[in-house]
Amino acid sequence: MNGILIIAHAPLASALRQCALHVFPDAGSALAALDVEAHTPPEQTLEQARQLQQQLGMPHTLVLADLFGATPSNVAAKLVDGIHSRLLTGVNLPMLMRAICYRHESLESLVSRAMMGATQGVVSVAATAPQNQSRRTSHDQDQHDHQQ
Repeated sequence: MNGILIIAHAPLASALRQCALHVFPDAGSALAALDVEAHTPPEQTLEQARQLQQQLGMPHTLVLADLFGATPSNVAAKLVDGIHSRLLTGVNLPMLMRAICYRHESLESLVSRAMMGATQGVVSVAATAPQNQSRRTSHDQDQHDHQQ
């Protein structure tokens, strides 16, 4: 099984963990979160991340960070080795949920599934007019409202 460590700007990491545990309460031992505070030195954050990774006690760890190039991802990049741990940035809730669902698979498979969850979880939803409102007039050639 793989451990999952979220490293993100405070309070995002803890909030994502809480959301995930709401759906998957049994995943608590495999899921850790590190909220990076604004004025915490990166060295201190790295040490906290190492401790959390060690506490997970898993042979492999997927590290999820919020924003590429920011302190959380820079710290996470120093934490991962590419063999026993991997890093994905741009964490979102669909990515995390997918990672939890497939945490029993190989690390490579987990990375792939988490990335698919992240991208497939972003959906453009067509806006619809509230009921009982008149239909808007437009000069579009298509006279039909399309709803999904």
